[in-house]
Amino acid sequence: MVDARGYSCPMPVVMVQKEVKKNAPATLEVLVDNQCSVENVTRYGMGQGYQVKVTQEGQDFRLTLSK
Repeated sequence: MVDARGYSCPMPVVMVQKEVKKNAPATLEVLVDNQCSVENVTRYGMGQGYQVKVTQEGQDFRLTLSK
């Protein structure tokens, strides 16, 4: 799980990038708190071959990246 709430782009993407390079997870959950991060993390995940599911939880967004 990557908790990127409170960070503005590009930091959430950088945090996800580090996790993907370090562990190459089959599934990764990412928490963000702004629409820009949702779009950029989604774009990055899809570029890495992940399917991305986005759910909104109050003010936050949960992105589930899965291969």
